[in-house]
Amino acid sequence: MTTEQLNGLAEDVRNQGYNPSASMKDLVYDPVSGEFKQIRKGSTADEGEVVTEMTRKGFAAAEPHLIACLREDEVRQAEELLHERDEVPAYVFRRDDDVIHIRLNPEEEVFSTGFFTSDPRRLEQDPVAFHSPDTVILVENGEAKVFLQDGGWKEAELMLIPSAENMFSRSKGILEVGVLRDKRVMIVGLGSFGSQIAIELAKAGVGSFALMDFDRVELHNLSRHTATVNDLGRLKTNVIEEAILGKNPYAKVDKFPVDINADLPLLYEEVGRADLVICATDNNTSRFNLSKALVEKGKVGIFGRAITRAEGGDVFRYRPGGPCYCCLVGEGDLQEEEITDVASARRDGRIAAYVSPEDAEAMVQVGLSSDIEPICNMMVKLALVELSRGRESGISSLDGELVWDYYMWANRRERHYGNWKPMPSAGGMPTILRWYGARIEKEEGCPICGKTIILDDSVEDAGADYTGLSL
Repeated sequence: MTTEQLNGLAEDVRNQGYNPSASMKDLVYDPVSGEFKQIRKGSTADEGEVVTEMTRKGFAAAEPHLIACLREDEVRQAEELLHERDEVPAYVFRRDDDVIHIRLNPEEEVFSTGFFTSDPRRLEQDPVAFHSPDTVILVENGEAKVFLQDGGWKEAELMLIPSAENMFSRSKGILEVGVLRDKRVMIVGLGSFGSQIAIELAKAGVGSFALMDFDRVELHNLSRHTATVNDLGRLKTNVIEEAILGKNPYAKVDKFPVDINADLPLLYEEVGRADLVICATDNNTSRFNLSKALVEKGKVGIFGRAITRAEGGDVFRYRPGGPCYCCLVGEGDLQEEEITDVASARRDGRIAAYVSPEDAEAMVQVGLSSDIEPICNMMVKLALVELSRGRESGISSLDGELVWDYYMWANRRERHYGNWKPMPSAGGMPTILRWYGARIEKEEGCPICGKTIILDDSVEDAGADYTGLSL
């Protein structure tokens, strides 16, 4: 037999054993070596536990098929309406070539229309005769099936979006999702911090939000913000509302595209409605105004920020009766803050009016998005602990860990943290990439939360003594 004939025979044998729709290998874990390795499918050797098929839904995934997404609660609503009529309008939105989302109520530009029905005979009729021939949702005994017209009716794979009470069921045991659904969180400042925190709390199941920020998305925001280039020029309140509803379509979102420093009555009203306030602004004027409102309304607040180029950052938690933000910083500031936006820095005086545009741009200090993530994460953890307080859940164990008023984090061992020790040899000294907590003393003479105001005793006014003035 010639070499060419041998090669042909080998190719025939290879083709007979080749099935492109199936995996021929398994992946197993070897407890002796502590490594994963491949074995031939169906091998009976005691080579470890099969943990996955190597190519199932992976490198050799099946051909794409039609997928239809429906809301569980709207299926129930449609079934109720079908007790009184033959069909109920459905609104179909094309998300991709092979993915559609179906709504009982329209909320954006409609791609096409269809209808809900409980009569399977409707599928046997000529679809061209219907006013909505593209999609039929057959509802029977609380179950739904979706059929798409594509040269004949074809059933789509149904992806059911859970109802509000079941949306975050996978978090049960870790979070008290029923409690979070009834909580309202006010977020002031929707920049790189506030935008991420809002989305994380939405994913956790928080049910109501008040969003405050008068800014629009600009190009310089994109390196750290959740917004995309498609959001340029839009109000941040609108962008984050969409992001929240994309994670939790049942959330209630109130938007306030205003400067809170210019509308203190609104600020106090919304603080009073909130269960928790997140302060993610970039200036002390707004922080002091928020601190006053928190003290007056008896609400919990969480303040967070990054410092120069996000080399580090800090988080402060206010609880009613404890030290307020003014007790923490006094009349000044703790660290040199980031300047991420020339316009806002000029408004609050961090960049003086006489500084040239070129010098002002040079003062902008934008750190990496990955460097603000740990700070945002700590604020989210503190928020979830506060919102879940008094209820048993997996996260309630953190209540005994997060006992401090003030938390510090360092990303890099430079500038403010230049004298901190390297991680391998820190010993008992502080190092980077870990949290440090501190208790803050409540100032008796604090102008926001103190019972007395201590004035400078050098003040002279006809011999009057103003030291220890009671509030």
